[in-house]
Amino acid sequence: MPEAPLAEIRSLPSWLLGRAAARGRALVAEALAGHGLKMWHHVVLSAVRDLAPVAQADLGRGVGLDPKDLVGVLNDLQAGGLVLREPDPRDRRKNAVSLTAEGARLLERCERAAREANDTLLEPLSAAERDRFMELLVRISGTRE
Repeated sequence: MPEAPLAEIRSLPSWLLGRAAARGRALVAEALAGHGLKMWHHVVLSAVRDLAPVAQADLGRGVGLDPKDLVGVLNDLQAGGLVLREPDPRDRRKNAVSLTAEGARLLERCERAAREANDTLLEPLSAAERDRFMELLVRISGTRE
């Protein structure tokens, strides 16, 4: 029987991490879709909750989203009654974004769904292995929790 294609590439940690990340994103995207949200909607809602009230420009920089794309996401969220954009009290030339009560409730449900999706991703690992895996991911990703 012939060897599986791309054996050398498939043995690289970067390839395996990419595959695991793709599977994780798919699981989370499916979970969020069940609540009517896309990934960027979830990211922006979470950032607004953590930073609110936050200037729209600062929000975009904080999540790494192009300003044009952020406007589209915020339009969707505002149309759904999940965020408010109002003049920033510190600088009336800017918009400040904050969560509505419904946005906070939906974010809580989506965070629960995302955690469940991640539990599915890590299901093959024991609790101790999950803890160690997360420690190692933080180390190699260059991020801090």
